[in-house]
Amino acid sequence: MRTSFLILYFTSLTLFVSGQVLDSDSIPEHPYRKSIMFSAIVPGGGQVYNSILKKKGFRHAIWKVPLIYGALGASTYMLIQNQKTQNALKTEYVNRIDGNIVDPEWSAYDDQSVLYLYRQYLDQRDLSILAIGAVYLLQIIDAGVESHFIHFDVSDNLSLDLQPVMLSAQIPGININLTFR
Repeated sequence: MRTSFLILYFTSLTLFVSGQVLDSDSIPEHPYRKSIMFSAIVPGGGQVYNSILKKKGFRHAIWKVPLIYGALGASTYMLIQNQKTQNALKTEYVNRIDGNIVDPEWSAYDDQSVLYLYRQYLDQRDLSILAIGAVYLLQIIDAGVESHFIHFDVSDNLSLDLQPVMLSAQIPGININLTFR
């Protein structure tokens, strides 16, 4: 009896579900794939695309583009400087081992100090490479997340009210009231 009831229930459920037709034109498509692609090709391109696509409200994705290029520029500058210093220290150490003339810039350091500085700048160069990758990846993720909020509408029909309350035995609490109109 129970199995026949379950079979009848699931077959009727499939009939009700298959009878529903959704209009694909009424649901706006999220442009997150395009936004992610633009950001992957040109850093900040997805943020510009999201700002162009947003019809109403404050277009707040454009201000991120100078920050993206500033972070990429600073990371690249640090990469170049660390690479130059690391190469200079490597050349200095090789010159000291070969008995050649010591560069006056590094003359205050002994051999072990030059080697230590070389390793330090090598690590900083690697961190600069990681910083460039992190900024590049974060701006792609930001463009994808921002694109999900293009059609997000906060209207007066939705309100959230927080009020402090006293619960039993003098215990403070918060009353959260979410209203849909």
